[in-house]
Amino acid sequence: MNKVAFLFHTPPHGSTAGREGLDAVLATSALSEELAVFFIGDGVYQLKKEQAPAAIHGRDYAPTFGLLELYDIERVYVCAESLAERGLSRADLCIDTILCDADELRRRLGEHDVRLTF
Repeated sequence: MNKVAFLFHTPPHGSTAGREGLDAVLATSALSEELAVFFIGDGVYQLKKEQAPAAIHGRDYAPTFGLLELYDIERVYVCAESLAERGLSRADLCIDTILCDADELRRRLGEHDVRLTF
């Protein structure tokens, strides 16, 4: 079975990529147990608590990432450098994650046969 990685690298608002990516992760979890989710660059904003997208007529779907645990998706990795560059910490995130440096993220991402980017 292929190991699938979902890579979030865009901010949560201004496009539908984040929401579509989350939908893809949840749908794929029904077909495969070999998947992981990665957040790098501006993608770390996907997990930021207390977003207020209503001001730009957006939808606050960040709490939906809480479903990852319900769907038994336990390998959720966040780039520690990306958080630090944006003035964020693990406490600012809406779900529990595995913090990794860039080298560790590259290594873990390399373990996957299929990579989908959002």
